[in-house]
Amino acid sequence: MVKPARWLVLVLFTVALCEAVFFIWFSAPERPDVQRRAELIVGSGIWQEPITPIPIALNLDLRKVALGRRLFYDPLFSRGNNIACADCHNLATGGQDGLLHSTDVDGKQGKINTLTVLNSGSNFRLFWDGRAATLEDQVEFPVPHAPEMDTTWSEVTERLEKDAVYRRDFLAIYRNGIGPESVKDAIAAFERSLTTPNSKFDRFLRGDMHALDSEELAGYELFKSLGCISCHQGRNAGGNMYEKLGLVENYFENRGNVQKVDFGRYNATGKEEDRYEFRVPSLRNVALTAPYFHDASARTLEQAVATMAKYQLGVDLSGDEIIRIVKFLDTLTGVYQDRQGK
Repeated sequence: MVKPARWLVLVLFTVALCEAVFFIWFSAPERPDVQRRAELIVGSGIWQEPITPIPIALNLDLRKVALGRRLFYDPLFSRGNNIACADCHNLATGGQDGLLHSTDVDGKQGKINTLTVLNSGSNFRLFWDGRAATLEDQVEFPVPHAPEMDTTWSEVTERLEKDAVYRRDFLAIYRNGIGPESVKDAIAAFERSLTTPNSKFDRFLRGDMHALDSEELAGYELFKSLGCISCHQGRNAGGNMYEKLGLVENYFENRGNVQKVDFGRYNATGKEEDRYEFRVPSLRNVALTAPYFHDASARTLEQAVATMAKYQLGVDLSGDEIIRIVKFLDTLTGVYQDRQGK
């Protein structure tokens, strides 16, 4: 008897496996138990979810991380030495300040809601309008911006040069010592360390089929079936594309009092097609980062979910549906571990 070729055996095995999976999936009851669906998703290893887990290990220069951390908490970047990066990006409150609009060096309110700095290294652009391509670029903007730090890079570097410890530490890492580029590089290194892995949902994605309860799984299924996943996917469950606010209904017409800050990406590009378009925010740790949207118009996560469903998807969610989606979003809260280095 002639033995079949190895490739033919592989093809036959693959066909049989696909038939078995097809039978298991479609022979299940019309509304299968969500825990069983979790077992099928996680246990089979065949399906890949549109959201991916945050890596646990990071490849960072811990010397830069430690230096960047000190700079992040140092108010010397501001005109009156009274505001640090950490004031608007409080790591204890989800990487933002919880205010409708952050205050400037003179104590006056700004015009836009502060985004979280947590997991910002996984965003494809920075700021609501996407004007910064990298974390290093992002650090450039607040220093000379009058409502924020309202100083200059020459003033910042001069202040750093007067500190013997900063001079020593910069020279130990950077050949040219203290300068705008080395300062931005150190702060960016620290910001890249601000990841929050090991959320309940990450554990689910890594194979723990019992990480989520039935309500959380139902919320995730609804999140996907409604189409929320089309903008909120990838490692950050968002942060990797632009989208207009008000795809189905006119958000700004209904809200009224349209201001320049509402023009979104148009303010960075000047292109009419970019008007009212914003970088999609990450949903990582979203339960910690109220209020929501660039205008801080949603004070609760429930309100944010209802608003997004209405204006982006054209769906009026029931109270139970909102609760289920919020339960899923709660599972995206991860664990921040300070990597100060040595």
